[in-house]
Amino acid sequence: MMKWIPVALALLLSACSSTPSKTYYQLPALGATTQVSEAPASRQLWLEHVSVADFLAQSGVVYQTNDVQYVIAQNNLWASPLDQQLQQTLVSNLSGALPGWVVSSQPMSSDQDVLNVTISGFHGRYDGKAIIRGEWVLNHQGQLLKRPFSLELQQEEDGYDALIRTLAQGWQQEALAIAAQATRF
Repeated sequence: MMKWIPVALALLLSACSSTPSKTYYQLPALGATTQVSEAPASRQLWLEHVSVADFLAQSGVVYQTNDVQYVIAQNNLWASPLDQQLQQTLVSNLSGALPGWVVSSQPMSSDQDVLNVTISGFHGRYDGKAIIRGEWVLNHQGQLLKRPFSLELQQEEDGYDALIRTLAQGWQQEALAIAAQATRF
């Protein structure tokens, strides 16, 4: 009986040490440079809300394993809620893309454009692509502009790090598309 104690203890210790560690991810604001200007801003944009689909609102990074199945990672997690990260990086990216504008996640005045974004896809897929889908609505002095978006970007490498970088690149790409439409009003 005594000779089994060291074996049991070794098994217990090896089981404890094989617990996978958790990794946390934050979206980088790629190439976003906020321009500082002494002149008053000509336009204001309030990013009122970014909402994500329920399956994306979990703490785990989402990965699509086939055409109908999704997995929410247990050990590869968002460092802060995804909707907050998307809003913060969108404000940063739009600020860089719209010189002369003040872009904020807080209301500023009654004479501001208002942007709302709904995300229905922000995940990796089994074929090595990062998927970004949704729609945005821009309100400019009572005129509404609504646009859907759907991006499928090929990852450069395998793994969650590459997935997060590719998602960030796609999110920046969509910010540039929003900025281009906003300037046409």
